[in-house]
Amino acid sequence: MSHLVQSVFDMLSSLGYLGIALGLMVEVIPSEIVLAYGGYLISIRDISFPGAVIAGTIGGIIAQYFLYWLGRYGGRRFLNKYGKYILILPHHVDFAEQWFSKYGTGVIFTARFIPVVRHAISIPAGIAKMSFVKFTTYTILAIIPWTILFLYLGMTLGTKWERINQAAKPFVTPAIIIAVVVTLVYLFFKWKNKRNEAVKVSNENV
Repeated sequence: MSHLVQSVFDMLSSLGYLGIALGLMVEVIPSEIVLAYGGYLISIRDISFPGAVIAGTIGGIIAQYFLYWLGRYGGRRFLNKYGKYILILPHHVDFAEQWFSKYGTGVIFTARFIPVVRHAISIPAGIAKMSFVKFTTYTILAIIPWTILFLYLGMTLGTKWERINQAAKPFVTPAIIIAVVVTLVYLFFKWKNKRNEAVKVSNENV
C-alpha cells in the first residue's frame, strides 16, 4: 500500500494539475491528503494556487459523478456486491441513505464536510434519481471551499504537509457547524414554502 501511495505522490509531482485531478478522481488515498500535497507543490512553485483549485474542483466533481451514476444505474444490489472494490461498504451506503431520506437533496452540500458520508452521499442521490443539475450545483458549492481550505493548509505547512490532519482540526469542526446551519436554513425555507402552498390550496378550495 505504501508503494501505491508513493506512486500517487510521484504522479502528482510529475503531472502537476492533471495529477491533482486524477488523484482526486481515483481516490486511492483521502482527498484531504491529495490536496495537502497539492498545497505543498504550490509552496515550492511547481503549480499555481488558482490552477490547483480548478484542478481539484474538476477532479472532485468527476469522482462524485462516478458514484452518482453507479447509484443511478447500478442500484443498491450492484453496490452491495461490488462497492467494496471502490472502498464503499454497505454500512456506508446505509448511513448515507438515512441522511438523504431524512434531510432531502440539501444534504448533498452538508455531507461534503462530514467524514464517512462525504463520498457515499452521492450514491443515494443517484439511486433516488436526483436532478443532475441540482446534484452538480450542490456538489460544486461544497467542493470549492473544501479544496481551497486543504490547498491553503498544505501550502502553509510546506514540507510538513503530512501533518494535515492536525492542522485541519480547528477548521473542519466550524465548517461542519456552518454546513449544518446552512442545511437547517434550507430545510426551514423548504418547509415554509410547502406550508404556504398548502394554505394557498386550502384557501382556494374554500
